[in-house]
Amino acid sequence: MKRDYYEVLGVSREASLEEIKKAYRKLALKYHPDRNQGDKEAEEKFKEAAEAYSILSDSEKRSKYDRFGHSAVGSQGFQDFDPTVFGDFADILGDFFGFGDLFGGRRRGGEPRAQRGQDIQYDVEIPFEESFEGTSLKLKIPRHETCSRCGGRGHEPGSKPISCSVCGGRGQMQYRQGFFMLSRTCPQCQGAGQIYQDPCRDCSGKALIERERTINVKVPPGVDNGTIIRLGGEGEGGIHGGPTGDLYVVIRVKPHPHFRREGDDLHAELQISMVDASLGAEIEIDTMDGQRKVKVPAGTQPETILRLKGSGMPRLKGNGRGDFFLHMKVRIPEKLSSSERKILKELGESLERPRSPFARIKELFN
Repeated sequence: MKRDYYEVLGVSREASLEEIKKAYRKLALKYHPDRNQGDKEAEEKFKEAAEAYSILSDSEKRSKYDRFGHSAVGSQGFQDFDPTVFGDFADILGDFFGFGDLFGGRRRGGEPRAQRGQDIQYDVEIPFEESFEGTSLKLKIPRHETCSRCGGRGHEPGSKPISCSVCGGRGQMQYRQGFFMLSRTCPQCQGAGQIYQDPCRDCSGKALIERERTINVKVPPGVDNGTIIRLGGEGEGGIHGGPTGDLYVVIRVKPHPHFRREGDDLHAELQISMVDASLGAEIEIDTMDGQRKVKVPAGTQPETILRLKGSGMPRLKGNGRGDFFLHMKVRIPEKLSSSERKILKELGESLERPRSPFARIKELFN
């Protein structure tokens, strides 16, 4: 038995025409034969959705179906559906699957479809210091721009078109796939049904001209390796009145010799002597803001981490800065003089030798 058409599309019986169209569009894209080649189940679901839409999108057929059910459309079912109901989806399904139009529909107008210009990706490497401070770049970008003479149409202004000999002026090349008669945009006229025999003198009919343009790019403080800066309308030119593409500048940051970045935080190692670790000290260090003094507490152990709040990288999205973390590395001398050995030995013995309270009092009086 056939399933209820509303159930097939997943809509309520009170659904509007727009809701029905939206539901069909979703199913058509999901189960289209081109996307599920060899999948008979997907093919049947696509056919089922098309049949449901052909009935529910027609107000008269829908009214009969609501009153009498499947008997209102007879046993003919899908064979009677009108393929013109799919005209609304020519652009959606056609662009998605590479067809100019589906079910024999034809695009309106005498010009090929407007095409948006291609996006451009440009990789640029900057020093670590510029990622901290921000910078301005002047980039020379080679790109294809819309021909100013023909406006991206590829033919001389004022020239007259003739009917396309490949498609006979229809703009479409029909062929059969499965249970549908489909149409593909004519490769000769790009769906316009007509061509121009007088190509533009400046672009030789290509609609685009290759040029190199200098573009200023502002790099904000805090950019990281892989940050993408989008410049709208700075890509390649459009064709047949289509908009210009975008330029995507991908930032590559050179590593710093001393600092390691993790998010908005910076990490560095600080080499200190075991004397400074034991007694404490005030040491001058390098940061992204220049040199500053930090206090190493007495009794600092190896691998202790000191945090300098707000001394990291600027936050690209938000206010303030990250933190600066100093990882303590205690240096152990490799070579000692005899006097140094003696001092360290005596120190070691005094630290290890247990002393009674009476001995400490005696030392105090002595």
